[in-house]
Amino acid sequence: MKKLTILFTLLGLAAITAAMAWSGFGSVAEAVTRIGFGGFLLTVLAQLAVDLLLGTAWHAAFPSMSFRHLFVSRMVRDAASTCLPFSQLGGIVLGIRATCRSHGARSEENAPIEWPEAACANVVDITTEVLAQIVFILMAVTLLAVGTTQSNPLIKPVIIGALLLTAGAAGFIWTQQRGGTAVKHTVRVLGQHIAGQWQATMMDGAGTLQDRMEEAWSHPGRISLSASIHLVGWISSAGVLWLTVSLMGAHLSFPDAIAIEGVTCGLMSASFLIPAGLGVQEGSYMTLGHAFGLDPSLCLALSLLRRGREIGIGIPVLLLWQLNEMRTLKKSNRRAASSIVPNGLTDSAEG
Repeated sequence: MKKLTILFTLLGLAAITAAMAWSGFGSVAEAVTRIGFGGFLLTVLAQLAVDLLLGTAWHAAFPSMSFRHLFVSRMVRDAASTCLPFSQLGGIVLGIRATCRSHGARSEENAPIEWPEAACANVVDITTEVLAQIVFILMAVTLLAVGTTQSNPLIKPVIIGALLLTAGAAGFIWTQQRGGTAVKHTVRVLGQHIAGQWQATMMDGAGTLQDRMEEAWSHPGRISLSASIHLVGWISSAGVLWLTVSLMGAHLSFPDAIAIEGVTCGLMSASFLIPAGLGVQEGSYMTLGHAFGLDPSLCLALSLLRRGREIGIGIPVLLLWQLNEMRTLKKSNRRAASSIVPNGLTDSAEG
């Protein structure tokens, strides 16, 4: 799997380089700088607003956990998927780790959050997001078919992908509710990406994960609310695209932005094994943007600016999280040392 990830990463980087060479490095650089630092900062703030929506969606499904705790964990999960050379699976693993209280995160009630609860929360959040994404993709395909005068070659593949995604989501939901054996198998697969003591802890708690899943899905109102907020988040992400195009001095209607963003997200979901969708995102933006009259260099610049936002947000998030992990580890070591020293002194006194 690691070799395949490296191969996909190199191919993606090669595709981006080839696209820039075809569009002209100077044209792409000019399109990127056209937005200005103030405009780029505005898009970063808009993306953070979308991230707040995503945290709200997660909190709607798990109100017993604090919003701040889930928001930070979501940021870590997304940052790992977009900024590190991982597939989306690696981002999920780090998201689970960040959600665990034993790794530095705390809820408002200061209650412990062990890995089965953290894994359940992440999987259910991802599932509700996928449910909203299916609706968003179908909405985007409809707008793409209506908004372009000529037949777009991406429409049929995206529709087929959305149908497959729907079938997969239905099976995934059933597995979470009743597929105890499948859940344990998933835990073993996730455990292969985790080293040492945390892997052993994960395997030991596999028996309680299914109970957590069944309890989470026993609240359909929470699940529906979470999926609805996720849909608003998806539509808002199209708003960030529309804002970026406007700041670059080009014109794109909001429905057209939904069409481009939705189809792009659908294609990136289908290529989930490729880290950060390298090459896929760029090709989608260029193909779809051309259908709506956008210049190829501007479309490529849009993709690069999006990656710039992800890096600008994700790298600080990962660094702060790692610092928090180190502080938590030091505190644990100090507590362990303090509990050993008095016993040693007692033994010496008795001797």
